[in-house]
Amino acid sequence: MRYAELPLPPQLAGLVAAVWTMSVEGEGGWAEHEAVPDGCIELIRRHSGRSVWRDEQPPLFAAGLALSPAKLAFSPDASFTGIKLWPWAWHALGGAPCPGFADRWTAIPESSPLAALLPDAGDPIPRLLAANLQPNPLGTAILASTSVGEIGARSGLPHRQLQRVFARDLGLTPRAYLRLRRFRGAMIEVQASAATLADAAAGQGYADQAHMAREFRSLAGVAPREARARAKGPFL
Repeated sequence: MRYAELPLPPQLAGLVAAVWTMSVEGEGGWAEHEAVPDGCIELIRRHSGRSVWRDEQPPLFAAGLALSPAKLAFSPDASFTGIKLWPWAWHALGGAPCPGFADRWTAIPESSPLAALLPDAGDPIPRLLAANLQPNPLGTAILASTSVGEIGARSGLPHRQLQRVFARDLGLTPRAYLRLRRFRGAMIEVQASAATLADAAAGQGYADQAHMAREFRSLAGVAPREARARAKGPFL
């Protein structure tokens, strides 16, 4: 598998988590991988080949918020471009409510404005910039916070209102969503850094290395050391 993320301009910070490309080259036959949860909605265009997550997927689809690894199968000629959107950016672009397709994918028709963001050829970043997405105050507070209390303090929303907003827009509690975001940071850290796993755990806000290991086994199905050795982006 070849996986790469494109550099993002600062205008997309806090809105787009990543724009990525992936191809299943040189694996021979159908390849099986798992995509781990990361707190994002993904708009995905398959340029060639076939892909299966529970069911055969269409050329253009969105993957919802996940709480467990998605077991994927790709034909050897499959290639993709994907956009990882924070949920508030997905909603700003007119995407379906997140609770409606959690832990599964939904087809995106070619007639949808979302399809124009991800053409079959070319860089999607200029199209994302042209969409003129504006910073979301609550989203900014979420990404800057490590606790529910911090989100409330930064956003000015009382706890019960936060609970209602998260339930309505994400289908998760604030604590559950922060757990996914912290795990995403840990997955990136263990792949990109030579820091010890204990230092990676501390840097991502886990109580200790054992706490991070439990979260990896729960959300990725593997230990952090194994993820470091074999993960490519969100794929295992």
